[in-house]
Amino acid sequence: MDIKNLITFIHVAELNSFTKAAKTLGYSQSTISFQIKQLESELDSQLFERINHTIALTEKGREVLEYAHQINKLTQELEKNIQDEQRVNGHIRLAMADSLCDSLLNEKFLDFRNQHSGITLKIIAAGTEEMFRLLNHNEADLILTLDNHIYDTEYVIVKEEKVGVHFVASPQCPLAQANTISIQELIQQPFILTEKGMSYRRLMDEKLAEMSLEIQPVLEIGSTSLICSLIEQGAGISLLPDYVTAKSIAKGKIIYLNPADFEIKVWKQLLYHRDKWVSPQIESVIQYCINREFS
Repeated sequence: MDIKNLITFIHVAELNSFTKAAKTLGYSQSTISFQIKQLESELDSQLFERINHTIALTEKGREVLEYAHQINKLTQELEKNIQDEQRVNGHIRLAMADSLCDSLLNEKFLDFRNQHSGITLKIIAAGTEEMFRLLNHNEADLILTLDNHIYDTEYVIVKEEKVGVHFVASPQCPLAQANTISIQELIQQPFILTEKGMSYRRLMDEKLAEMSLEIQPVLEIGSTSLICSLIEQGAGISLLPDYVTAKSIAKGKIIYLNPADFEIKVWKQLLYHRDKWVSPQIESVIQYCINREFS
């Protein structure tokens, strides 16, 4: 049954006129007549008595009118609810590498809040293994990793890019003027690092372990911006993503140290489980992450 026919029926019944209903709805009178005949055919009932130029509801017509009003009300409620959803309201859980929080939430987050005031966002800082556990148990809607390249048919990769990662130090570091640096020399320096087992720190530790080497940092802390500030002050050496150090490098406050034959490949990836329904709320957060985190 076409809902448009019911709407037309309501107008004809309330206005007691095919002509007035046609004018109100913006249809031709022949269209109105066709819709009413179609409805009567579907219900196998005569809805109007037509005498000369007047019409009146039949007994069955009055009964159908009550149902038509109920259906119209439910349709309007449905449309309103859909419109509310289109305004994007909801709670989204994003698990991500701790070192990405600063870049994701600085500056433009207020713009996101102004555009999507109905969305609440829960950030869960976690290691990659924990992120995927959360995703698999539907305890996170999206994950933003900073790790080696991950590909699994269980997950949809929304966006990905390779991330530059370098050892960094202040220009006053004893190794700053060296033409070549070995990794063995480098790890003798005091290190300030993110927590053990977290993303690129884990990749570095694994690569060092293959060489039977290990770093004992003088400080472990999650805030990459604080680490960068300490490195500028000459407090030690660190391994940080280029997006964290870019401004300090440009100002000459810190420098890259490139030990020979030591490269770490790090990827930034935004993923969700293949069975996850991507709601308008999730799509809004996805677009925000893409705009903020991917070049």
